Amino acid sequence: MKVQSLPLLANLLVALLSPSLADAVEPPHGTVVTEHLLSAKLRDTRTGLDPNRTIKVYLPPGYAGSGQAYPVVYFCHSLNWSAEQVFADGNLAKLLERGIDRKTVPPFILVAADYSTPTLGSWYENSTTTGQWLDFTVEELVPFIDRNFRTIRHRDSRGLAGDFVGGYGAVKLAMLYPDIFSSAYAMHLVGTGTGIEPAHSRLDWNKIHQAKSFQELETNGFARPFVAMCQAYLPNPSRPPLYCDFMVEFEKGKAQVNMTNVNHWQSRFLLDHLLPENCENLRKLRGLAFDWARYDPNVDHVYSAQAFTRKLDELGIEHEAEEYRGDPWSQNWTEHGRFSTRVLPFFARYLVFQAGP
Repeated sequence: MKVQSLPLLANLLVALLSPSLADAVEPPHGTVVTEHLLSAKLRDTRTGLDPNRTIKVYLPPGYAGSGQAYPVVYFCHSLNWSAEQVFADGNLAKLLERGIDRKTVPPFILVAADYSTPTLGSWYENSTTTGQWLDFTVEELVPFIDRNFRTIRHRDSRGLAGDFVGGYGAVKLAMLYPDIFSSAYAMHLVGTGTGIEPAHSRLDWNKIHQAKSFQELETNGFARPFVAMCQAYLPNPSRPPLYCDFMVEFEKGKAQVNMTNVNHWQSRFLLDHLLPENCENLRKLRGLAFDWARYDPNVDHVYSAQAFTRKLDELGIEHEAEEYRGDPWSQNWTEHGRFSTRVLPFFARYLVFQAGP
């Protein structure tokens, strides 16, 4: 008996004295499933959008056999990205599993719908040119997930997260629909307000107006993102080939800032312009947080994020805001990156993980 017990004692000592070896053991795996949702809200766009949307759903370890309901975090991806790419390299699933295994956050479901379009991305807006993306999210996506998975069907158990333009989408959805979502965390939030440089000054508007298709626009620079933004926020289904109006129009052959269009774009897109009519909605949230990288090459993002947190303070809206050293691409998705150290603990604090009576 004594000889047989030695291996057990040795294993116990290794576990106690070598925590790094224990950490090397893989945590229990969750499951990523793929669903498809044929959207009525995304039909008949001018950009040729496929209304059959891919939905990737991460189910936490133990989901299949637990019988319990779980809170849901809806992840909004950025431009030039898709639901498939969110999970393609397996890293996000590993970060979720490690966080759950280490009890950084209780188990939850994470949903990444496909917000990609033929012109970079949805910009998280209802548009007659590119699709009714806000309606798709709240009227189709959330009910679809609640019907097909064991979710806690209450706003206190629904959160939003995203990065870059996806972070913008997360905050905007929380701001507009606090009865559907109760918390939001935006990583490197953009779209908060005007920056140091006027937005329209970055572009060659002559080339944009001469383009016969979106594909003709330069791939480097700001042309494609800004045209996609105009398609979302200044849609004009009767104006081919790009089906939108612009911040700068041509009058008698000369480029002129069109203040009507600029004001309309700002009032619908910029989060600081949405604040006055949505203050009470923000006060309903259980948690709101965002961050930004100090060394983003586009300093307008840094400037406007700093201004946005001050505006929230002026309005007495509780939130967490943090500027961090570094760039926005290398800080979020590593083992000890901000998704693990900031986002997961945030949802552990603000989501309700137990279904009510």
